[in-house]
Amino acid sequence: MSGEWRPAVTGRVRAVFALALMLALACRPSAPNESEPPATPPARSVPASSAEPLHSPPQLATPPPTSEWTAGIVDLPRPEGLPAILKSIGAVTQDHGERVVFEFEGDHVPGYHLEYIDHPVRQCASGAVVEIAGDAWLQIRLSPAQAHTEDGQPTLSQHKWNPGLGIVREIASTCDFEGDVTWVLGVASPNRYRVIELADPPRLVVDILR
Repeated sequence: MSGEWRPAVTGRVRAVFALALMLALACRPSAPNESEPPATPPARSVPASSAEPLHSPPQLATPPPTSEWTAGIVDLPRPEGLPAILKSIGAVTQDHGERVVFEFEGDHVPGYHLEYIDHPVRQCASGAVVEIAGDAWLQIRLSPAQAHTEDGQPTLSQHKWNPGLGIVREIASTCDFEGDVTWVLGVASPNRYRVIELADPPRLVVDILR
C-alpha cells in the first residue's frame, strides 16, 4: 500500500467534536458591547422634608360678611380687640327701601346684635323709658364699641332725631356704657332687613325693605 495510514473519522466522532465545541463557546464569557448605552441608575426618591416646597397661589382677602334678609336676629360677636369708636350715623332712601349707615374710626367694625324688640324701649343704664316713633323697633347693639372720646366727650352731636324717611321714623341712642353702644330704629313696621359690612372707612350698613 502507498502512503501513511490514517484512521477513518466516522460521522459519530464528528458529531461528538461539534457538540464539545458548542459547549466550550457557550461557557466563554462574552465581551461587553461598547455600542450599548450604560444602564440608567434607578430613580432616587426624595424625602418630603427635603423636597422643594410648592408655592400656593395667593389667597384672596375674605369679603366682608353680608347677612340674609330676615325679620329675626342677626348676631356676630367680636369680643376681642379695642372698642370701635362710632363716628357718624346716616340714613338714605334706596331702591329696595331705606339704608342706615354706622361709620367708625379706625380699621374695623365691632361685633353686633340686631333684633326687633318690644315696646317700651329703655335706656341700658337707668332703665328709663325712651319714647321712639314707629310701630316696630329694631335694636342695634355694637360691642366692643363706644360713642365718646377718651375724655368723655360724645362723638355724635345728636342722640335722637327724625331722618325724614318713610320707613325709618326715628333713630335714638339707648346705651353707651362699658363697651356697649346701642341704637334703636323706630320703623313703620317690622320689615325684613339685612346687615352689610363695608371697609375704608369701616361701616355697618342696615338695609330695611319696603
